Amino acid sequence: MIRFQELLLAAALGLGALGAQAQTPSSAAAAAEYRLGAGDVVRVIVYQNPDLTLETRVSETGVISFPLLGSVRIGGLAVSAAEKLIADGLRNGNFVKAPQVTVVLLQVKGNQASVLGQVNRPGRYPIETTDMRLTDLLANAGGVATTGGDLLVLSGTRDGKPYRLEVDLPSVFGPNTDAGRASDVIIQNGDVLWVERAPIVYIYGEVQRPGPMRLERGMTVMQALASGGGLNQRGTERGIRVHRKGADGKVQVVQPGMDDSLKDGDVVYVKESLF
Repeated sequence: MIRFQELLLAAALGLGALGAQAQTPSSAAAAAEYRLGAGDVVRVIVYQNPDLTLETRVSETGVISFPLLGSVRIGGLAVSAAEKLIADGLRNGNFVKAPQVTVVLLQVKGNQASVLGQVNRPGRYPIETTDMRLTDLLANAGGVATTGGDLLVLSGTRDGKPYRLEVDLPSVFGPNTDAGRASDVIIQNGDVLWVERAPIVYIYGEVQRPGPMRLERGMTVMQALASGGGLNQRGTERGIRVHRKGADGKVQVVQPGMDDSLKDGDVVYVKESLF
């Protein structure tokens, strides 16, 4: 059985390419331009004016102190807009006749999102473009770990209000492209992506390889037993029992059919044959 997580990075790249085809080059470039934020480190260069070169950090209020101009608010501006703002200030103040300003982003600190839970590289990651999507952020974190499940939870704020979205990861790459694109939302500053643990079932008794195993979607009793190497010589299908915790927290014992589906946390016990 091919594991979904092993295809994540390639699929994320494929989905990104699909989105790029849906935009014109000009609109895609405009949407992808990074907006400066508090904590970002920038270098400002004015052509043929080396004395105006400045390397600085954007303050918490989005301001930098630039020679001749004093405080300049560049927080929230795209890099090109920040370049134009500084150039206009130099021109309008008669400091430089025809200024050519370049703003180079050295460190991204102002716009970040976190990835936690069952991923290969949990941590905080910079949002370097305004069209960075959930799959891009997940790919930066190395994709879902082998212990991770299909359920993702994205939390943050939108329009000043708490935001929470549950995403079924396989549906993002499913045959319904529109639905998948809608689930692959754009990441914003301060977002936290949580990857749930994969559901697990436990098998013990007269099987070849007892122990915990990942519960694949729709896995039946027969498939679980096969993943455990099957019954050993003493095992019998008539002796299979499933211990399942109910909604009230109490454990129930059921005698399932081989084609019945298992649930997260189920404990499958295979009895010894009497004959």
